[in-house]
Amino acid sequence: MKIRYISILSIILSLFVMSCDDNYKFSLEIPKNTTLHKSLDAIVKEKNNKPIDSIHFFINGIKTITSGNKTTFNTHDFGVGKHQISALIFYPGKTKKINNSFEVLASKSPEIYTFKIINSFPHDTKAYTQGLEYYNGFLYETTGRRGQSTLRKVEINTGKVLKKIDLDKQYFGEGMTILNGKIFWLTWQAKKGFVFDLETFTQEKEFTYNNSAEGWGFTNNGEELIKSDGTNKIWFLDTENQKEKRFIQVYTNKYAVDDLNELELIDDKLYANKYQQNVIVIIDIKTGEVLGVADLTDLKTEMEKTQKLVANDEVLNGIAFDKENNRLFVTGKNWGKLFEIELIKKQ
Repeated sequence: MKIRYISILSIILSLFVMSCDDNYKFSLEIPKNTTLHKSLDAIVKEKNNKPIDSIHFFINGIKTITSGNKTTFNTHDFGVGKHQISALIFYPGKTKKINNSFEVLASKSPEIYTFKIINSFPHDTKAYTQGLEYYNGFLYETTGRRGQSTLRKVEINTGKVLKKIDLDKQYFGEGMTILNGKIFWLTWQAKKGFVFDLETFTQEKEFTYNNSAEGWGFTNNGEELIKSDGTNKIWFLDTENQKEKRFIQVYTNKYAVDDLNELELIDDKLYANKYQQNVIVIIDIKTGEVLGVADLTDLKTEMEKTQKLVANDEVLNGIAFDKENNRLFVTGKNWGKLFEIELIKKQ
């Protein structure tokens, strides 16, 4: 009888403890919207002020410094975009993880640029340009469409194709970049890229990318490969194994900027074509903030003086930079001209 009484009492006590545990009601409070360079507090609260042993905070999976029940950080450290924040809460005999999110916009509106044409050169009207890069006095170009995708070495002044290979017809070729004597070439939807020898155009290997949506634009910063995927994300890849390591998001002071296409890194700023729009977006490579927008609508108009372009298809795409001579080249899909331009900031 005594044993039975103790057993019943133990069950009652267990139920009471469970009931007390169930009364823990946590919230993770943080402003939903903010801007770059702002200091932000994230705070964990327990509705009934019950005791908490400790808390660990994580932003995008990275542990942050905790002070009591809150963490304070600067949005510059994480860049613009949507971010996930988690709190791992330790309380008597238990742990619980709760999540929230916040969105960071650019702190100011982008500068607006126009342009002037410095020079123009012939360009192959059958080159559906997907990638463009200047290297040692020549242009290297990749073209798209299944069965028509090529890798080319091009003489700038004449537009003459000096060397060309075709991509397997099952693939739609996309952007390319040159680093360490290699050409890295993306495909659109196959989740696959290829590595070629710069001098011989011999294929050396292939690689896959499984985190990003697709393969669009490609460039590099000398240490990492940098790719766009048609969204507002810019991905950074390891140069040795081509694995995607991280990404930034691209935002103005109002919204995310998606459809980012061909890329070029110039003076630590990322220049990106925006698909089907006659603009170049200038991006802070560290934070993703849109610093400027270059309106090249009049360049398309100039092109249409001598060539009828297919609407929404034969669009501006292709950016290359000759650093030594400070020359900026742009072209479009199947355009008959390559333009050297100068961007001019509007006052």
